[in-house]
Amino acid sequence: MSEKKMWGGRFAERTAASMEAYSESVSFDWRLYREDIRGSQAHARMLAKQGFLTAGEAETIVKGLDTVREEIESGTFEWKVEMEDVHMNIESRLTEIIGPLGGKLHTARSRNDQVALGFRLHVANRLSEWRRLLQAVVAEFAAQAEAHAETLLPGCTHFQPAQPVSLAHHLLAYCQMFMRDAERVEDCLKRVRVSPLGAAALAGTTHPVDPQAVCDDLGLDRIFSNSMDAVSDRDFVLEALFCGSLVMAHLSRFCEEVIIWANPNFGFVKLPDAYSTGSSIMPQKKNPDACEIMRGKTGRVYGSLMSMLTVIKGLPMTYNRDLQEDKEPFFDADRTVRMSLEVMAGMLPGLSFIPERMAATMKKGFLNATELADYLAAKGIPFREAHHITGAAVAHAEAAGKGLEEFSLAELQQFSAAVEEDVFEVLGYDAAVRRRTSPGGTGPESVAGQLAAVRAWLA
Repeated sequence: MSEKKMWGGRFAERTAASMEAYSESVSFDWRLYREDIRGSQAHARMLAKQGFLTAGEAETIVKGLDTVREEIESGTFEWKVEMEDVHMNIESRLTEIIGPLGGKLHTARSRNDQVALGFRLHVANRLSEWRRLLQAVVAEFAAQAEAHAETLLPGCTHFQPAQPVSLAHHLLAYCQMFMRDAERVEDCLKRVRVSPLGAAALAGTTHPVDPQAVCDDLGLDRIFSNSMDAVSDRDFVLEALFCGSLVMAHLSRFCEEVIIWANPNFGFVKLPDAYSTGSSIMPQKKNPDACEIMRGKTGRVYGSLMSMLTVIKGLPMTYNRDLQEDKEPFFDADRTVRMSLEVMAGMLPGLSFIPERMAATMKKGFLNATELADYLAAKGIPFREAHHITGAAVAHAEAAGKGLEEFSLAELQQFSAAVEEDVFEVLGYDAAVRRRTSPGGTGPESVAGQLAAVRAWLA
């Protein structure tokens, strides 16, 4: 006896229970119910426009789908595993509500283009939310930068003290990262917001459909160009996952710095209580758990990207059931990216930076050594020679336990007769920052310009 599958006309045996459990997707793709209903309503209106349905029939279908959505959102809808996925569950319930007319909805449509449309609508919605959250994170970084325009930070290369920079400059670097992320998301949306409906199973349809009408109804940007590509393309998922992976990479970089800076050996920042935890045995501990969890979850999003790359790498044209594996990685990545951005935007205002600890660390690291070398070069000494002279001065200062700025003029002149009284005008850390007037540099004018540009971008 054949089971009542919508596609089961040619099958004599029931689907094995293990196969049914193994192949169902409704346990996760139910999340697409809003998008599936929107797509089906647009399809019904197009069928009426093209004469496949009367206006009254289309209206009955649209209202019936509204009823299905209300049932789902009220919690009274019964999801059935035997119906396999969100699409079959909704169509089955629609037919129960409005009768055989529900069976007309699938005219000139396949689950292949139906699935692709619903998922594209969902990914587009989520990317728009990522973009909004990225803007919120940029705004919080900009606010901290504005508050710390005068705060100096020991800038590093190779994680070793290098040159003094303004803390604002450092924080504005993260603004640039997240602004690029938002721009990538915006660009990705151009390739997500494509309507595949009308491609049918793979070859198009014999019915005179109007894919552009569905596209316009749903507010998408354009329709597919090739029906085979339309049902098999999952580049939009991969691209979205790559965007999410970069977002997490940038979040993780900042988390790493906060974790380091919060260690008392650095003491550059105090963590907000609301985004920290304590120890079950050590009462003095204040752990940067929000940052650690976010750093760890970055690998989770990378895993979703690699999972999806692996799914598509060997698929022949066109639709293959392997593509059912496209949704869970994205659902998981979306939740991770969204929550991470929300946590970061919430945590940033509560970070308390400690300028005096940063200043103390700068003195230990001889971060004004480059200033002395540049000073000597400006006096006419070849830079390579100036570099060696400064290196000798640093070695002497290190042995003496003092900073270059703490030497007397006579002590500095032991290393080069070119040193004059004006050397002390360049050895101050504030001066080192002020003198960097090049575009994009850490000087006050440049930082003010960068901040203004970020504010303009946000506006």
